[in-house]
Amino acid sequence: MNTNISALEPKEIWVNFAKLVSIPRPSKKEEKIIAYMKKFGEDLGLETIIDKVGNVIIKKPATPGMEDKMTVVLQGHLDIVPQKNRDKKHDFATDPITAYIDGEWVTADGTTLGADNGMGVAAAMGVLQATNLKHPAIEALFTIDEETGMTGAFNLEPNILDGDILINMDSEDEGELYVGCAGGTDANIEFEYKSDSVPEDYTPYKITLVGMKGGHSGLDINSGKGNAIKVIFRFLFEARKNFGLKLANIEGGNMRNAIPREAFATVVVPNDKTADFEKAVKDYECTVKKELSEVEPTLSFSVEKTEKPCCLIEEKIQNQLIDAIYATPNGVMRYSDSMPGLVETSTNLSIVKSEKGKININALIRSSVDSAKTDIENMFESVYNLTDSKLWFNGQYPGWKPNMNSAILKTMQKVYDDNFGKVPEIKAIHAGLECGLLGGIYPNWDMISFGPTIRFPHSPDEKVKIDTVKMFWDFLVKTLENIPAK
Repeated sequence: MNTNISALEPKEIWVNFAKLVSIPRPSKKEEKIIAYMKKFGEDLGLETIIDKVGNVIIKKPATPGMEDKMTVVLQGHLDIVPQKNRDKKHDFATDPITAYIDGEWVTADGTTLGADNGMGVAAAMGVLQATNLKHPAIEALFTIDEETGMTGAFNLEPNILDGDILINMDSEDEGELYVGCAGGTDANIEFEYKSDSVPEDYTPYKITLVGMKGGHSGLDINSGKGNAIKVIFRFLFEARKNFGLKLANIEGGNMRNAIPREAFATVVVPNDKTADFEKAVKDYECTVKKELSEVEPTLSFSVEKTEKPCCLIEEKIQNQLIDAIYATPNGVMRYSDSMPGLVETSTNLSIVKSEKGKININALIRSSVDSAKTDIENMFESVYNLTDSKLWFNGQYPGWKPNMNSAILKTMQKVYDDNFGKVPEIKAIHAGLECGLLGGIYPNWDMISFGPTIRFPHSPDEKVKIDTVKMFWDFLVKTLENIPAK
């Protein structure tokens, strides 16, 4: 395993990225990376600001002859999605990520890599360090908590930056320029339940669903990958009906913006139904593996007898939960009419967990059309109004409406054509970029997003293509040389 990623080219990015993967920085636990970035800016002798929520801002003056150009805000987020394989021992709050070279890619050993958005952060760091580049005044904005709530972008102060152009570096396909993104809403549901005793003539089982691929709930929602929560509840629905299954606890998914890869349940089944129940598990695994054979080749669905649970979820709430989860909308709801192939509206049922008398459920609703987002919210209400649960929506963030007359768009199209011999594709993205929020705070900004090629973000299969990182860096450098005048 070749872990010497700092030897890759361009070193301006890879040396910084190698340092970033050594610093634990899961969402909500960014103290170490904030401290590192503060020292990084100060050691360069640059104005360095930590705002009230922990965003880091580092300002670098224009190089000689570039003082009349528009000020550029280079933006990325510091946090990463903490996902790991079940057999991997890793504490994202304390352990460094083991990144290694795998052919044409850099990936990680059983965990997310953090190229989302470590590549963008490392590129901005390279610009701040450089002594041989031509560039206008730079304001590097490193936000916190993008992955779990966009807390940094939500709380950015309106008078702390002076920039004219925002270059977001959180996109994941080299050769593409992004000019719009979807908005989103978190749906939250909570059930409270009393405990039922476990009947003596029932056998306890642990249901385990693992080996699914998961992924980014915006970028991968149209991939056809299975959602572990929906898969396990499909079985629970049938097993309750056919075998009188009773539910003791349930857990699936752990990140609002990641497609769930695993789910687990403890159940009990009447003693005289155990043989049929165990056969049904094997049959169901065959069914689901056949249905998802192309996208979930390593899916495993199994049961094993376990210790008797202390109690069960009361039957009324259990039934409401199973029915509601089975009926909850999930996946692609509509594709864009104006941009073929682009998902317009989707939902991702991302988390379900029972604990201490409560069951908490989370889903992320995305759409580039506000009315469509409202329509999906109403669907959730129509389902959960039939239950004894509480439903609320929060974390709303706006979409980013494309501006096809953007000056930075025209500049970057020309720069790419001049340097790579083709015009880059212009796209919108179904994932939620921070541009929508940041543009609301700084409405004067001309905004664009780009990046190297990253695959399978928000999952342990995350990887970045090595040759595209050089193209990304070269494109950034040439763009900064050609920024329009004020």
